[in-house]
Amino acid sequence: MARSRLIRLTRHIVVADAAEVPAGTMKMVQVDGTDILLVNLEGTMHATQGTCSHEYFELDKGFLTADSLTCALHLSRFDLQSGDALDPPAELPLVKYPVTVSEGGEVVVELPEGPIPINE
Repeated sequence: MARSRLIRLTRHIVVADAAEVPAGTMKMVQVDGTDILLVNLEGTMHATQGTCSHEYFELDKGFLTADSLTCALHLSRFDLQSGDALDPPAELPLVKYPVTVSEGGEVVVELPEGPIPINE
């Protein structure tokens, strides 16, 4: 019996220049109307959904502490390595997206074809 394989097509989108997101900062970008938050944590770039998974609020209005991001609305904290919610009221993790910085300094996010997944 033949097994079918699910092939998920992805796209690589240049969303910013690395110089726009220096270490210890974050920048909100949009792809297809979806907010994506770029965070430069000690020189390592991260990309997550740009809104809190608890209640709609832009995460670039929050603040960074060590390796976590705190939403300014209800103070839910998220681990930037995993996206996990660390403090209530948020329970769902942030969706993380693969991100790279090209040799030319472009920040490139890998996203699926079609709707961009987020937790809400």
